[in-house]
Amino acid sequence: MKGFKMKKLLGVALGLSVGFTGAASALDIKVAHSSQASLSSELHTAAWAFQNYLKDFATDMNVTIYPNNQLGQEREVYEAMQLGSGADCAISGTAILNNFDPRLGVVDLPFVWSNYAHVHRVLDGEVGVTLADGLKESGLEVVAWLDSWGYRNVATNKAITSPDDLKGMKIRTIPTDVYVKTVNAMGANATPMAFGEIYTAMETGVLDGLEHSASLVYSNKFYEVADHYTLTRHLFGPVAFVCSSAFMGKLDDKQKAEVMAAAEFAGDLERSLAPVREQQALDALSESGMEVSDIDVAPFRERTRPVQDEIAVKLNAEDILAKIRAADIAN
Repeated sequence: MKGFKMKKLLGVALGLSVGFTGAASALDIKVAHSSQASLSSELHTAAWAFQNYLKDFATDMNVTIYPNNQLGQEREVYEAMQLGSGADCAISGTAILNNFDPRLGVVDLPFVWSNYAHVHRVLDGEVGVTLADGLKESGLEVVAWLDSWGYRNVATNKAITSPDDLKGMKIRTIPTDVYVKTVNAMGANATPMAFGEIYTAMETGVLDGLEHSASLVYSNKFYEVADHYTLTRHLFGPVAFVCSSAFMGKLDDKQKAEVMAAAEFAGDLERSLAPVREQQALDALSESGMEVSDIDVAPFRERTRPVQDEIAVKLNAEDILAKIRAADIAN
C-alpha cells in the first residue's frame, strides 16, 4: 500500500483551513472518525486528504466527513458498516478493530515498534496483506494503513517517573485485551471507556488519567483536564482507513480505482506529516501549560515484555509477532 509522496501538499496540509463537504455529486461517501475536525488530528487530516483528492481527481463523488463521533462511537460505527449502514468508511486506531479480527491486536503490543520506518516496513508488506485479509472476512476492508502521530503516552494530574507512581491510578484505555493488560502491567488500573466520555470523566475525577498520542491529547483539549504528559512511549498503535465491503462492492472498476488512489494519497500525506505533527503536538502541549516529561522507560518495558508473548499466543498471532520482530532486526 505504499505510494508516492505528495510533498507539494505538505505545506497546504500544515496550514490550510478547509470545509468538510465536497461538491454535490452522484455517489455520496460518508467518512467517520472520532476526533475533532482539525488538521492537528491524524484522523481528520487523512479524511480531508481523501475528500479533496476525490473532489479534484474523481468524477461524480461527494465525500462528507463526520468527525467527533457524529455517527456513533467507533465500535458502533464499524458494527453498522458491517450491516451496510451508517458510514461507508471510517478511520481509527487499529486497536478497536481487533474486536472484529483478534489477530490485529498484535500490532498494538507494548514496545513492539522501534520507529515509523519499522511500522511501514511491516504493514506495507506481507503482514499488512495478511491482516487486511483477515479483517475483510468481517465485512471491513483496509484501504490504507496510516500512522499514529506519535507514541501513546500517559496524561495525568500528577508527575509519573516510574511504575510505582501509577499504582492505584485509573487510566483510561481502549477496551481491548492488549491495551488493558499493558496499562495494568505498567502499574495502573486500566479503565476502558468510550472516547467521547473521557473529557468529562477527567474533569469530574472519575478518571485519574488517560493514555494516548500527543496530537490527540492536544486536538481534544485534554490539557485542560490533565497537568502532566509523561513520555512512556509504551504503545504505537497504527491507524487504519477502512471501508465496508458493502460500499466497496457497489463500486464499478473506475470508482474503486479512484477510491483506492484517494486512500493511498491520504496515507502518503498523513504519514509524511507524522514526525512533524508529533513534535508540534508536544510543543503545543507545553505551551498550553502541560508538563511534558521524558523519562527512563526501561522499567515500563521490562514489566510489559511478557504481555507481548502472552497476547500473541492468545491471538494465535505468534507468526505475525515473529515477523514484526524480524523486520526490526533487519533494519
